[in-house]
Amino acid sequence: MSENFFQVKPKIKRIVRASISLIFCSCATLVGLNIAELSNSKVLAVTAATQDLQAAGLFQQGVMRYNSGDFQAAELALRAALSRDPKLASARNYLGNIFLKQNRLDAAVQEYGEAIRLNPNLAEGYYNLGLALHKQQQYQAAITAYRQALVVEPTMANANYNLGLALYQQGQSDEAIAAYQQSINLDRSNANAYFNLGLALQEQGNTAEAIIAYREVLQLSPKNVAAYNNLGSLLTARGQTPEAIETYIQAIRRVPNNPAAYYKLGMAFYEQGEYRKAQQVLKRAHKQYRKQGNVEQTEVIENLMQEIISSKNKKQPVEAVEVVPESETEQSLDNREIEFSPESSQDTE
Repeated sequence: MSENFFQVKPKIKRIVRASISLIFCSCATLVGLNIAELSNSKVLAVTAATQDLQAAGLFQQGVMRYNSGDFQAAELALRAALSRDPKLASARNYLGNIFLKQNRLDAAVQEYGEAIRLNPNLAEGYYNLGLALHKQQQYQAAITAYRQALVVEPTMANANYNLGLALYQQGQSDEAIAAYQQSINLDRSNANAYFNLGLALQEQGNTAEAIIAYREVLQLSPKNVAAYNNLGSLLTARGQTPEAIETYIQAIRRVPNNPAAYYKLGMAFYEQGEYRKAQQVLKRAHKQYRKQGNVEQTEVIENLMQEIISSKNKKQPVEAVEVVPESETEQSLDNREIEFSPESSQDTE
């Protein structure tokens, strides 16, 4: 923000800065925890590593029950297959998946560990183990598991993506950036990878590349509020306020219920000295924050609007800014979400 922006009372200045930091951090945390889940199974009985036809048939039943969401029946069938052939690594991997779905993380880790012991070249076993450890916040152990999965199968995009998350959570930003970039090279459709890359680059002060990453996010996920808000903040910090204003307006058109975008748009108008526009937009932000019960932000806006009203250097009124939401048709076309479902052979937010 420029010096003009902070020509306000010291108390307001402190609150505004704190609130801006809060908005950014909440976005970073939310997306940073969006771990890529396991992919749908490709394993069939005919490819199961067993010579026991009955074990193979029970394994296939377990896979079918798993894919239909009947985890209890799947577990029974898989255990029956293992009673016929205790060396069936893929059955252990599926049992781990079941426990992971049920949030029985210790049991999942045990099953994945057994699957890897039986088949040290089972890439999805290492990946799934990494995911279970990641969910337990055992980041260093998860990093080791993801890396081993990539040794066996270097083209696992989700392993690179989750590796980047774990590295970032360990404070290893350079390595996280490299992992995100490799994930993107393998799968350019993962908006979350671009977003987290943007966060890591932004943290390092590499705003130019962070801006590029956020713009890629918005190409893939045009309703990503956090990407709009972070992009606008970076553009403002670089002195590109008109572009930041356009970014916030676009964000509001895409997602009208977006108080942070209204707030930041109001601040951008305020910095430009366009006080009437700033008031109009801040009123909308105030209304939405009040509905959310966000007392801190409503107080920030109330104080700021009083400062605008009492400003002796207030410009002459200018025409009001019009922010019109897009049509419902456009919104429905752009409402694309990335989903990750669980894995037994890698194939994937």
